[in-house]
Amino acid sequence: MNQAMVDNIVRAVLYEGYILYPYRPSSVKNRQRWTFGGIYPRAFSDQQSGTDPWTIQTQCVVAGNEPTLQIKVRFLHLLDRKVEQATGDNEFRPVAVMEAAGRSYPSWQEAVEREVELGEVALADLSHPRCTVFSFAGGIEVQSLSEADGRPVGRVIREQQSISGSVELSAVRKAGDTFLVTVRILNQTPIDARAPIDRDAALMRSFASTHAMLSVRQGDFISLTDPPDGLREVVAECQNIGCWPVLVGEPDETDAMLSSPIILEDYPRIAPESPGDLFDGTEIDEILTLRILTLTDEEKRQAVAADHRAAEMFARTESLAREQLSNLHGVMRHG
Repeated sequence: MNQAMVDNIVRAVLYEGYILYPYRPSSVKNRQRWTFGGIYPRAFSDQQSGTDPWTIQTQCVVAGNEPTLQIKVRFLHLLDRKVEQATGDNEFRPVAVMEAAGRSYPSWQEAVEREVELGEVALADLSHPRCTVFSFAGGIEVQSLSEADGRPVGRVIREQQSISGSVELSAVRKAGDTFLVTVRILNQTPIDARAPIDRDAALMRSFASTHAMLSVRQGDFISLTDPPDGLREVVAECQNIGCWPVLVGEPDETDAMLSSPIILEDYPRIAPESPGDLFDGTEIDEILTLRILTLTDEEKRQAVAADHRAAEMFARTESLAREQLSNLHGVMRHG
């Protein structure tokens, strides 16, 4: 498996839709985020009649006599950043954005990467489901804001809710040396359901952009998109809910599979001409790059202040050489 190639694909999936052009918090597109791969607390999901799921399921097929499987589950754990302006002695009021010492501080939802790694297991040992429980603690941090002369003017409060869940893994031996593998990811974060649950409160206890990375030894994953004739029947049994597994790595490699909340083709690629993440995969890199370069200084300042990932993207984009910009327009490939 080409690990570097796979890591690039996984990162692109993890941050797809993280922040959208024009990359300002005030933009309508950035007021309701986390549209891909969201797994919500069960109580909230039940109140929404399942519209917002509390579990997703991956099913795939592995061929091999004694295959072993490794799984990594990754998602984003949200962190709420609230900005408050000082109004008196130890009194504050929330604001969408404030200025302090020449810098802008907008309210925003950040994210922390989380990973749950399951140890290697033989598929023959998974006739009964195996459950791995995980949790990540919350916390709160307060940052005081002052003007250049030291006068206090406000504060930034970063708060993260604790979350918990589980990964259920099972495998059923089918005809011949094939296994139908099932991976379920469940959000079991407790939340009070005695009253209607606010969506923003549920989001802070959700898993965003959830996906699973599967790798196999002494076996081969079978393409769900284009299975061989002899395995079409068992592949047809697969029920994937909220995700879609595809082969990843070099073409014809069959030891790695990514179960993505975004529908991809087998062996997805990131164009080598792409200079880096733009977070808005529904757009073309060239168009987004040119749009970023034509934003006003004030628009750029607002975007950079929102998130350090946006700041890194703007710095990278503005430093592109003429040849790199030209390559975004198109290249000829042979073979």
